Amino acid sequence: MTSDETLLAYWLDELDDDESREVEGHLFDCDQCGARLRELLRLRAGVRGALRGGVLSSVVSPAFIDKLRGDGLRLREYRLEPGGSVACTVGPDDDLAVSYLRAPLGGVRQLDLEIDGAGIFHRSTHIPFDAAANQVALIAPTAFLKTLGAASQRMRLLAVTQEAEREVGEYTFNHYPWGTGQDS
Repeated sequence: MTSDETLLAYWLDELDDDESREVEGHLFDCDQCGARLRELLRLRAGVRGALRGGVLSSVVSPAFIDKLRGDGLRLREYRLEPGGSVACTVGPDDDLAVSYLRAPLGGVRQLDLEIDGAGIFHRSTHIPFDAAANQVALIAPTAFLKTLGAASQRMRLLAVTQEAEREVGEYTFNHYPWGTGQDS
């Protein structure tokens, strides 16, 4: 039996050649794992539809973003360092808005994300992050952003332990509507 994690890594092309061949061989012989892979692909289609429809916000892996880009989605991307701010917008042809939040993540075991502004306060706990790359990749709800007027939103990354939490990065997004002359 192949784990869901391994099946996802296979689908995302994250396995080395030997591992990939091993999973492929197993999939030819195991109807149960083949069915699980097909179910994961159906789930992927649903998530992709929600993301593409702009109704879902999610922290995702760089491999997932590469897969979306490879599928032909148009991404508007922003990269921020801790303490940074950006003037941002979403155009009518943008499928997704992706923000890469850089932070010193070495030794971090749990990372939380707070979003505050534009009528929203939300805290996501135990978000996935890439400690080696020192970044978090976040897909924002594009449908909401396309209706948003001028607004500011603050995001904070918090390293959490049982004893305390500490901020590892704060980021400010100064959103402006498309067509206001600031478009890039």
